[in-house]
Amino acid sequence: MSVPSIRLVELSAPAAAQDEQRPVLLLGPALGTALVPLWGGVARELEGRFRIIGWELPGHGGAPASSEDFSIKELAQGVLAAVDAVEELPAESSFWYAGCSVGGAVGLQLLVDAPQRVRGAVITASAPQLGDPEQWRERAALVEAAGTPTQVIGSAQRWLTQDFIERDAAAGTGITTGLLHALQSADRHGYAQVCRAIAAFDLTGRLGEIVAPVIAVAGEQDPSVEAQAVRDWAQQVPGARFELIEQAAHMIPAQQPTALAGLIRELAAQTPGSASTDPLRREGAPSSVGDSAPGCASAQAPAPRAGGDRTASQTHADGMRVRREVLSDAHVDRSEANKDEFTAEWQDFISRYAWGEIWTRPGLDRPMRSAITLTALIAAGHWGEFEMHVRAALRNGLTREQIKEILLQSSIYLSVPSANNAFFHAKAVFDRLDAEAASASSPATTDRASSDDEGVTS
Repeated sequence: MSVPSIRLVELSAPAAAQDEQRPVLLLGPALGTALVPLWGGVARELEGRFRIIGWELPGHGGAPASSEDFSIKELAQGVLAAVDAVEELPAESSFWYAGCSVGGAVGLQLLVDAPQRVRGAVITASAPQLGDPEQWRERAALVEAAGTPTQVIGSAQRWLTQDFIERDAAAGTGITTGLLHALQSADRHGYAQVCRAIAAFDLTGRLGEIVAPVIAVAGEQDPSVEAQAVRDWAQQVPGARFELIEQAAHMIPAQQPTALAGLIRELAAQTPGSASTDPLRREGAPSSVGDSAPGCASAQAPAPRAGGDRTASQTHADGMRVRREVLSDAHVDRSEANKDEFTAEWQDFISRYAWGEIWTRPGLDRPMRSAITLTALIAAGHWGEFEMHVRAALRNGLTREQIKEILLQSSIYLSVPSANNAFFHAKAVFDRLDAEAASASSPATTDRASSDDEGVTS
């Protein structure tokens, strides 16, 4: 076993690559992929915000396979060595990180082994242990003997949803073919080396050591790393936030680049208390503000809004993005279609201030914001908005059981009649969702036209 040599790929424009004031975003690939087909869309979304550097797996994206096998720990060491070799970067500089699948596993390894280097990480379609070790060893043996083309059909089925593949083919954007071409071109020995490294990977006992902010991202239709598995490990990381990306399978960066780029921007807004600014966290110690229990939101006070010099149009754009992520595209599209000359300014106000200024703040995660919003709406008796935000709470990661607990808590601190009304309206939403799921075989949180439409209010 040895530390492999890692090839970096510069994804920033030349001017950004020389800008030492711009924070570094390091991107990690998935098994069988090359960096540009997987992360190119995200990099374009983030152009100008970061200096974006990616790394290729040994034997992938034109990089040579390693001369020896390696572990995920050694792979992470190779990534750090490659970053440290970039001349214009300060020695042992810190960076933001985003990785998919095995790239996410490397991110977790970096978070526990080099906390002073990672300012925060978006870990996508990954986990501290990735599947059955014996199956990985069997796949390594097959690919080493017969090559990566043996993996094309199965990978296409796991990587992307069928409707995306069809749309991509019709539009001629080439995302699917780019990913599969990279798979076919991968060195069979390099692919097998990564499989064996994954087989031996297990960080399940070390997640509590992570001190940097983390967003754990799952694809709603990912058969490789299921959403519940991601949610479960995220609960073991102090202050981590779970995000479910709808209409996405395993290759979330390729299929949903806008949504993932938005999460990276939100992560980078959590500057106070990050590894780069808080000396206690640089040493791997708890934040001076106070530790949070695993699975809970950070106990730190809300961080100041990043990008305080944003223009009104930028704030509106951020607000619309979060609004769509929380309420769904269909929901917001209906609201936008219904606005007219009388309500247009109100819609702009809501998008900029409610969604662009408050919901984008990094100090609370979205499940916590949903819990607060539901309680406030119960107190005020705004039942139409309450039903809308019950749906939003499910999209934000709260379970029906957790929503029930919020309503029970409200009965004590508000009133029993208020909670009684809340149970009535919440059950009405659940019943509609169950009926929609039964009739259309769609996920329970899919949004459709219904009586809990936001109209002109939010």
